[in-house]
Parts: sequence; C-alpha cells; structure tokens
Amino acid sequence: MSDGMHDTSLAAAYQDVRRRSLQLAEPLSDEDCGAQSMPDASPVKWHLAHTTWFFETFLLEPREAGFVPFDAAFRVLFNSYYNGVGARHPRPRRGLLTRPGMREVRAYRANVDARMGRLLAACPDDAALASLVELGLQHEQQHQELILTDVLHLLAQSPLYPAYHPAGHSDAALAPARASEWMAFDGGLVEVGHAGAGFCFDNELPRHRTYLQPFSLASQLVTNGEFLAFIDAGGYRDPALWLSEGWDAVAQNGVAHPLYWIRQADGWHVFTLHGLRPLDLHAPVTHVSLYEADAYARWAGARLPLEAEWETAAAAAAGGSLADLFGTCWQWTASSYAPYPGYTAAAGALGEYNGKFMINQYVLRGASCATPPGHARASYRNFFPAGTRWQFSGIRLAR
Repeated sequence: MSDGMHDTSLAAAYQDVRRRSLQLAEPLSDEDCGAQSMPDASPVKWHLAHTTWFFETFLLEPREAGFVPFDAAFRVLFNSYYNGVGARHPRPRRGLLTRPGMREVRAYRANVDARMGRLLAACPDDAALASLVELGLQHEQQHQELILTDVLHLLAQSPLYPAYHPAGHSDAALAPARASEWMAFDGGLVEVGHAGAGFCFDNELPRHRTYLQPFSLASQLVTNGEFLAFIDAGGYRDPALWLSEGWDAVAQNGVAHPLYWIRQADGWHVFTLHGLRPLDLHAPVTHVSLYEADAYARWAGARLPLEAEWETAAAAAAGGSLADLFGTCWQWTASSYAPYPGYTAAAGALGEYNGKFMINQYVLRGASCATPPGHARASYRNFFPAGTRWQFSGIRLAR
C-alpha cells in the first residue's frame, strides 16, 4: 500500500478516493462539468467516467462472474489512450459528449463502486487484485489533480472570472518568503528511482546508479516578484535567452507573461481557483512552460536542475533546507522523459500507461497544491510537453 493508504483497508481507501472525486465536482454546475476548454483538457464529467471505466475494464471485466458492462458504449466513449482495449472517442471532442449526462455518470460510478465492493469482499487476500486496485486509485488521484487544473483553465475563459471555490484567501499567503540561498550537494555516484515497499508507477523503476557533478539548488522557488523583474527587463523580447522552439512558441502565441496573469489599471492580478486575486509578489510563480522556466534561468545566470539532481537533493533535504519541494507547484527539470536503464513496460494494455509517452516530453518533480494528499514522493516522475502551461508548474534554479 502507498504511504497515503497504509493505515486503512483497501476497501476503505477505495471508497475514500472515489468519494473525493465526486466532492471535487460539487462546486460545479452540470454545464461546468460538460465543457472542454482545449484539446489538452477534459471535461470533469469525462474524468469521473473515465476513472470508473478503468475499474470496470481492468478489474471487473476479467474477474466478475457473468460480467456485463454498465453500458457497452462507454467502452469507447471513456477509453483514454489504451489501444489494446479498442476504439476510442477522439480526445479533442470529449466536450461534445452531451450524453451521457452527469446523472448517468454518477449512476455509472455508483454501479461500479457497488460491484467493486463485492469483488473486494470476495477476494480479501488476492495480492494481484490489490495491486491493480492500488494502481486504479493512484490513477484516479492523477485525474483528481487534472480535474482542478482543467477546471481552472475552463473558468479562465470567462470574462466574469468565476471562482471554482470562493474560499482560500489568506493573509498568511502574502507574507514575504525567506531569501533564497544556494544549497550545495557533492554529487558523485548516486542512486535514483523508487526504493522500498510502497507504491510506485513503473516509470520510477528500476532504481539505478548515475553520476552527478557537484551541484547547487536554490532553497526557494522562483517568486512572482522575481519573474516580474524578468518581464520588466524585457525577458520575453530577448531571443538570446530562449531555446529556438520556445522563442517560436512565444512569438506565435503572443506570450508575454505566465498563464492566468492579467494586467489591470491597478496592477497585475492572477486568476486562481478562488477567483481573480492581486498578484502576490512573494508567492512562487506558477503556470509557466519549460520554455519560460529555461529562459528565466538563463536570465538569472543559472539553469534548471536535472531530475536526478532534484531527487538526490530531495532525499538529502529531510531537515527542510529546500522549501516547497512538495505541495506548491511541480518543478520543471532539464531532463527529457525517457526510460530508466533496464525499464520494462507491463504486459498487455496496462503497459501503455507510461512507457509509450517517453518521447518529446520533459520531467517535472515534486507535487502541486492540486496534488492529492499521499500521492507525492521524491521519485515521482511527472511529465508534459515543453510548451505546457496550464499545470501548476514552477521553477527551482540550479547551477
């Protein structure tokens, strides 16, 4: 069991995670839940149905006596990218699925949950079943984070700046952060990758040795105020700071500041899950692409960390020398998302979970404010294309 689930039974953990997904949808209207703001995002309704499809397809279908799907059409509608399962509805058109509605999706979840409860009760000592359920719960937690990031992008399209949840403002968030310092690490031959008995995804394995030159990491994340200085210094207008592909993306898309920043008569604001807020200069900058993070690092006379540097430093930072490793924003690394030496994907359709995406993506480390509790660990490898901005992605400098 993972650290976030070790103190409860598998059945109770299942119920907790599944309940949390529905809770995330509670502040939203049915219209909110059915809309899709861009091809990279999905409607909340789709997330709720797809995570249910996962349990029905990979747990119930091979194990349930006399299996009958809740709705045979859902096998196509809510398959994400598993070619081994069969046909899929095109990702950019998920927002056009006005049917089934939210009522039927909730009924689908309730039906599968009841059947999963019976399956778990009938097979309390089935280790293979438990492993698959754990994978399904971790998968659903990934989608819980996507629900929040996708909802934020959706609501940001409205000139009304509607809040997902009006609470969340705190004066404590406006307190100045500590000055960033350089934390030195020796490097040398280090071990990276998941170790121990807890859950991990296959892309965190196998644990292996790699060599690092001595390096330093910034103790604090780059703040909004520091990034604003980069903007004011003309950082978005200086091609010398940018990777060629990043410069093209900035120029073609008219990018001149992080996503969700809005300049008004009284200064900079940022759109958040809690609505439009004045830009907190002391808070870590978020919603920047790898291109923006890399350009800022060059401007600051630094660079982005390698993922092995980040993991090694995180493992050595138990005393708190590095702030906001987890729970604030994902941190871009300079490492391409590639298999570890000796990596092998699982057999069957589940082998498509991670391995086939190991191209044209970069690794982010840590966890964000949208990451569910218990889902983060030092070896976790998040990954997105270099131009991605709608995730809670930020910057930790290295040198």
